[in-house]
Amino acid sequence: MSAILPAILKGTGRDLPEHVLTNDFFTRYLDTSDEWIVTRTGIHERRRVAEGEATSALASRAAERAIEDAGLDRRQIDLIILCTATPDQPIPATACNVQARLGLSGIPAFDLGAACSGFMYGTIVAANLVQAGMYRHILLIGAETLTRFTDYEDRTTCVLFGDAAGAAVITPSADRERGLLYASMGADGTKLQDIWAPAGGSQLPASNATVAERLHAIRMKGREVYKFAVVKMMELIDGAMEATGLTPDDLRLVIPHQSNLRIIESVREKLALPPEKIAINIDRYGNTSAASVPVALDEARRDGRVRSGDRIMMLGLGAGLTWAVAVWRV
Repeated sequence: MSAILPAILKGTGRDLPEHVLTNDFFTRYLDTSDEWIVTRTGIHERRRVAEGEATSALASRAAERAIEDAGLDRRQIDLIILCTATPDQPIPATACNVQARLGLSGIPAFDLGAACSGFMYGTIVAANLVQAGMYRHILLIGAETLTRFTDYEDRTTCVLFGDAAGAAVITPSADRERGLLYASMGADGTKLQDIWAPAGGSQLPASNATVAERLHAIRMKGREVYKFAVVKMMELIDGAMEATGLTPDDLRLVIPHQSNLRIIESVREKLALPPEKIAINIDRYGNTSAASVPVALDEARRDGRVRSGDRIMMLGLGAGLTWAVAVWRV
């Protein structure tokens, strides 16, 4: 029987729409201001997908860049996992759309739904499938078009969301010093309605009434989610540090889900991390849900903040409520 090889992050890529929505877009028609938005969220601008494009378009472009960065021929990919809360359509999985766009007919492809924790859930699933020897080159994508599910009359949520896609190729490596060092994930379904889109599923199918009442858009209990996120992020980090025996000084970079700058800064201060050790792009892209961690990861790898052999931590919290953390030696 062949020895178990560690799974590594071999290549990454990202795709951001060209259309930029600055805070001025909202101040023109809502009772809000740039100062109000920045103070409460840290967001200055976000991206919006072009008309006629869907989640699969962003996902496919990010995927192509990740495959190229990994130095692979796309035909070497043997599984596609797409993490998204904003699929192209209810049926079939949007991963199948991506598979067709990439010309990879025949390989398995499926969607994974864990909202903002999606890429983290997917990371754990993909790494374990590689380590089990079932697949060699897994294409893992986090992609969202949240602006298509935003209520632009709700000033508490409409300023938050942006569109983006990030991707990674996860493969086995003979270097046993690298790979996934620790991972954990969880969920609390009793907080289901803290972040949700009420209509469009089997419980509340689409109707004239659901459309008129904007029940297909994202709704969120901001204060409850904020308090939960600050506490849970610290729990995740503390658990990872204890399990691995690492300290914050041992980490090259912490990549949190980009939900709110105040949450991220709160965690950074409690860990006494210098600013350069925590990835932040919410100011430029807003909350991009499952795309936020892989986009930040790709940025960090390409600008040299993360290099081979570095230890990094990635973590996310999202609707469900869901949460996950992973520590890698890349």
